[in-house]
Amino acid sequence: MPGIFGIISKEWSQEASRSLGEMARCLADEPFHSFGTYASSDCGIGVGWSCPMAGYSDCLPIWNETKDVCLVFTGEHFGPESESQSLKAAGHDFTPGNASTIVHLYESLGPAFVERLNGWFSGLLIDFRQKKTFLFNDRFGMNRLYFHEDKDGFYFASEAKCLLRVLPSLRQLDQRSLGEFLSCGCVLENRSLFPDITLIPGGSIFIFSDGNPVTKTTYFRKESWENQPILSAKAYYQKLKETWHRILPLYFRGPGQAALSLTGGVDSRLILACAPCPPGSLSCYSFGGMYRACADVELSRAVASLRGQPHQTVLLDRSFFSNFPALAEQTAYLSDGTMDCTGTADLFVNRLARQIAPIRITGLNGGEVLRRVIAFKAKPLNPDLFTREMCGFGDQAASTYQAELGGNLQSFVALKQSAWHLYPRLSIERSQICIRSPYFDNEIVALSYQAPQECVGMDPALRLIAESAPELKNLGTDRAVRLNPIPIVTWAHHQFQEFTFKAEYAYDAGMPHWLARLDSAFKYLHFERLFLGRHKFYHYRLWYRDALSNFLKEVLLDPRARSRPYLNGKNLEKLVVAHANGRGNYTGELHRLLTLELAQRQLLERS
Repeated sequence: MPGIFGIISKEWSQEASRSLGEMARCLADEPFHSFGTYASSDCGIGVGWSCPMAGYSDCLPIWNETKDVCLVFTGEHFGPESESQSLKAAGHDFTPGNASTIVHLYESLGPAFVERLNGWFSGLLIDFRQKKTFLFNDRFGMNRLYFHEDKDGFYFASEAKCLLRVLPSLRQLDQRSLGEFLSCGCVLENRSLFPDITLIPGGSIFIFSDGNPVTKTTYFRKESWENQPILSAKAYYQKLKETWHRILPLYFRGPGQAALSLTGGVDSRLILACAPCPPGSLSCYSFGGMYRACADVELSRAVASLRGQPHQTVLLDRSFFSNFPALAEQTAYLSDGTMDCTGTADLFVNRLARQIAPIRITGLNGGEVLRRVIAFKAKPLNPDLFTREMCGFGDQAASTYQAELGGNLQSFVALKQSAWHLYPRLSIERSQICIRSPYFDNEIVALSYQAPQECVGMDPALRLIAESAPELKNLGTDRAVRLNPIPIVTWAHHQFQEFTFKAEYAYDAGMPHWLARLDSAFKYLHFERLFLGRHKFYHYRLWYRDALSNFLKEVLLDPRARSRPYLNGKNLEKLVVAHANGRGNYTGELHRLLTLELAQRQLLERS
């Protein structure tokens, strides 16, 4: 995945150079990424990077005109046109549209330049004049930076595996973090799965100055958004409309061809309705499965057609099964063990989507930001499968989750949920394709805090779609939600869609054990053809039972897996065999156990 890594020490040594090279090899994942390193022995700093070829950051390292300020930056910055114009007027020499702008923002504003940056990013800036170095990230923490400090220096990287590669003593699992991953599906509170490896909080700038201890500061505080006044419904909508139309073109500019990933919901539809693209110029696509054209595909075709844009379906076909072992290993490795095995489907389809365009514009985080959707929760651990100690860590995870949820709800969904829960899947997708979401724009997220309660729903987005693209106003969503419902007809359609959505879940991951046994007994009737593929494009309960069962048993029935200290090995064997033989449904447990086992083998045990 694109990112940065490096070492900051009092003295640069051959061992540090060797470690920098080892860290670089961890990020050398794909042939369409550029790689490089830079070291300054005088400053005791070595830094490296990986970024998409011909992308926003493919100009590293970046120097100012006098060659005394150096910047390494990955990610993207969506700044206004006036910003580049002002810097040009001040006499700075750079290429508009790429990261070379940013070093001159620092020259103009000093360390406060990070407050101007808008997007997902991380970077290291060395000011040789002041003998200071600044390590920084975006205010959401979506461009992760892991770090570890010891007597030899400060180690940082966008992926934990870089630190594990050069610091063997860190190759173990943190029990508290493991409990959170098993309970919540993610690690909370800026911890990592590994002890003594911590995440730099979003909105941070760490300052290193001539051998002094690092100064850890933040340039962004959530209170600046939380303390804004709540607007009236009318004022909020008008400001949303003005802001959306003004910021959206920023996400379609810059180097590289972009395509829009459409679903059957409102968030990607709102992007298409207001996109600054003439008919026929914006490629659109949706992800589809192997059973039927799901609601996302059917509605996206209709939406794209009404807007005069081409659309195609990216299929998760049966070749996925033969590729699954490699995909599962890659998912565990690329995500540092943070993404469960559902990420294999995302890896597969985003690899295909790259053939359409190297940049994917998406409605990611729209529901969370504009409608305050909670996307995950803590669940108790299975006491038959996990040790009593690990179940205790699961209970602690639930308490931590409730404490975090109990603060400002908008801050939880915008700043915590995104960095902890959305990031793992995003890390898989970004390994293949550049992702852009205008719902992470600083202005849009800041405005969401000012929404009155009556505007926390779909109506503002549906209204804005109808005003911007009237041809779409009568087309409902995948859950049959529309701006002007037709009495009885819309209600009946909505009830049917809700039934099919819940029935698909009940037949797949949510199937009770007794029904799983019955379904297995009559599997020759292929009841999945009635239920699956209407809303989702992947269905692991059935696949773990049938097409993927051999790989599942090969990994989880291995003596290494059964001897893990947090598991009851005998019950693990019973669980895997029961699911593979159709005597139960343990899909959720299998997702995480499979990923953890593969991650331990690749990240902790492989030399």
